[in-house]
Amino acid sequence: MTTPVETHTDVLIVGAGISGVGAAHHLQQRSPGKGYQILEAREDLGGTWDLFRYPGIRSDSDMYTFGFNFRPWTDGKVFADGPSIKRYVTDTAREAGILEHIRFQTRVVRADWDSASARWILEAEVGERRERKRFSANFLILCSGYYRYDHGYMPDFPGMADFEGDIIHPQLWDEDYDYTGKKIVVIGSGATAVTLVPAMAGRASHVTMLQRSPTYIASRPSRDAIADWLRKVLPARAAYLLTRVKQIGLGMFFFNLSRRHPDYVKKGVLKEIRNQLGEDFDVETHFSPSYNPWDQRFCLAPDGDFFEVLKSGEASIETDHVERFDATGIQLKSGKHLEADLIIPATGLEMLIGGGIEIVIDGERFNAPAHVTYRGMMLSGVPNCALAFGYTNASWTLKIDLTHERICRLLNHMDAKGYDYCVPEPPADLETRDLLDFSSGYVQRALATLPRQGTKAPWKTYQNYIMDMMTIRFGPIEDGHMRFAKASGQTQPASGELLESAR
Repeated sequence: MTTPVETHTDVLIVGAGISGVGAAHHLQQRSPGKGYQILEAREDLGGTWDLFRYPGIRSDSDMYTFGFNFRPWTDGKVFADGPSIKRYVTDTAREAGILEHIRFQTRVVRADWDSASARWILEAEVGERRERKRFSANFLILCSGYYRYDHGYMPDFPGMADFEGDIIHPQLWDEDYDYTGKKIVVIGSGATAVTLVPAMAGRASHVTMLQRSPTYIASRPSRDAIADWLRKVLPARAAYLLTRVKQIGLGMFFFNLSRRHPDYVKKGVLKEIRNQLGEDFDVETHFSPSYNPWDQRFCLAPDGDFFEVLKSGEASIETDHVERFDATGIQLKSGKHLEADLIIPATGLEMLIGGGIEIVIDGERFNAPAHVTYRGMMLSGVPNCALAFGYTNASWTLKIDLTHERICRLLNHMDAKGYDYCVPEPPADLETRDLLDFSSGYVQRALATLPRQGTKAPWKTYQNYIMDMMTIRFGPIEDGHMRFAKASGQTQPASGELLESAR
């Protein structure tokens, strides 16, 4: 017997992180007639900022652009710690009345679209007993991010079972774990590793960052003097807006400079690191990547904290390859041995579009690589469904806010015209390419499982905020690439289904 639908609403949002809360706020402000629910798998909101608990967890994007466009960031810290960001998201949800729309411990496992009734039926596991329940909606917004929440990427290092200490992936960090006085090896050179090393140094006996190859790391002030001054002389919202415009402009300038003059940027970055560490430090070996700036994301060291612990001797860096783990640590291919009580493989994420939900369109199972992105927010052949997917070269939330604005415009347009659903339809001769032009390992490992992008608008996914703002915010809704239609079948609930308003 089919499980009856528990509730029906206009819009279902999957995920109560920064993307899901942002979607809800935009709906309330721009499409106030739409009822919505948020289905969240975890016991609390916050997404990434509730999940990750490792020492020093923070944003590597400045909060003046990572924050919502509708709510000023007034904390003052440019690169905020995880608890501060979670508090910001929670306060936003509480003050806007969004909390009452969230169903926690509700993990969506399947989403079925039916064109005849023009609605989605979502199946979820609810509560600790994982009771199966069904929810329906006219429109679906997937705000579950782009990586797996149950585990991160873990290479199969030889000899791991021989190690007599502890091995903890950052994504599974236990806040009660005591690392006082331990010798720690952090494997990796990305943002997580660069965060962990200074956060654990001092309390640990010693921290070593072991990397196969270097990453670009830039020191940035933890306070923005201009932003602090603007808050003193202007109302909070005006100060935030001006600071946000400044940061967007600087970010775009530096990204374009990196792409056009990579050698010049690389030289400048390495010069600054030498100024931090001194001429005797082997900067070329440990901080000069083989790739160009912004082929992967930059890592940030607020107030140069990463370089400070290297100078103090509380931490060190090794650029080498793992030969194998043994009982007391890691044997390197160079012949050197790193002793360790704790090994932290900060080895990256596993990408997973839509939270791993099984998606079915009119009886046909969704296969991501067979679909193409539309304006970086929808997928070809998938009706009434938007995907929150942020920038790789700028703050995630910049694109998320634009996406939610466009969704509201789309919903309002369909109401005005009497349409029940919309579906992006690409031309048959559209040339496609990889979704992301990024050399990071977590991206390269996942490319074969991701949707594609086209080589021209609106199928090309631009990493350009100004271009996206103009087309997403002001471009026509009926652009010749989106098909609009009315339901062809019965739109009333099937017999035995209980539908309640979730407004």
